[in-house]
Amino acid sequence: MIELLQENLFQLALIAALLVGLCAPAVGTFIVQRRLSLLGDGIGHVALTGVALGFLTGTAPVLTAVIVSVLGAVAIELVRARGRTSGDVALALLFYGGIAGGVMLMGIAPGGSNAKLNSYLFGAIASVTQQDIWIIGALAAAVIGVVVVFGRELFVLCQDEEMARASGLPVRFLSLLIAVTAALTVVIAMRVVGLLLVSALMVIPVATSQQLTRGFRATMGLAMLFGVLASVGGLLASTMSARVPPGAAIVLLALAGFVLALGVGKFVRRGRIQESPVSPRPRVRVEEAA
Repeated sequence: MIELLQENLFQLALIAALLVGLCAPAVGTFIVQRRLSLLGDGIGHVALTGVALGFLTGTAPVLTAVIVSVLGAVAIELVRARGRTSGDVALALLFYGGIAGGVMLMGIAPGGSNAKLNSYLFGAIASVTQQDIWIIGALAAAVIGVVVVFGRELFVLCQDEEMARASGLPVRFLSLLIAVTAALTVVIAMRVVGLLLVSALMVIPVATSQQLTRGFRATMGLAMLFGVLASVGGLLASTMSARVPPGAAIVLLALAGFVLALGVGKFVRRGRIQESPVSPRPRVRVEEAA
């Protein structure tokens, strides 16, 4: 283990796993609370178009994925808010358009790009470079900054949009902020778990935390812890065995944590019920009742 920590490639992969493990559940908490659990999946398909555009133009796929993902997230939020299209239909449009655009651009791109595309679809944390770390670090700082600065307002919006509007909060701006932050998180995580699995790391740790906690802050904090454990655990599993894909290992560890939390959560809730004081029912005198 000490020898692994001294290797440069493992250090870069570990940094990437930590950043993704922190950011994905933090943003996922707001998405799950707003019942948009598939938003990350939809943006991941749009990011595929951005990656393919990077291969086609010869630029950094991460940067083009950021631009296309943000534009796609803004577009889908505007369609959902202004148009007559419901949220699930808008996400379906995002799914199909992103896949079709990515396949089209990859067909036009120079040969050899399809092999590189797999590292973005399924993750290739072992191939993370120093440049990737700088980009991922900058995006992660932006995501955490949004959560810290606008966390209270985003919580109110996710709880009740009408109440947030009545309270004078900029609902349209905050909705766009969630969408853009989710897009940045997808790009951060695509080199670790891949575009096809990125939504799982945004949703599963949050669902796991909800089995054990009650408050919003406690749920987010525990979800971030679970995200880090799953990311680092999947990285270690792939390092010990070259046959283990890191992205799949991370998601399966997160799912195992959820199954474990289901059982533990029952005992936690049962203990809370037993500890909660039950006020005795007031006795009513016969004379008073009459």
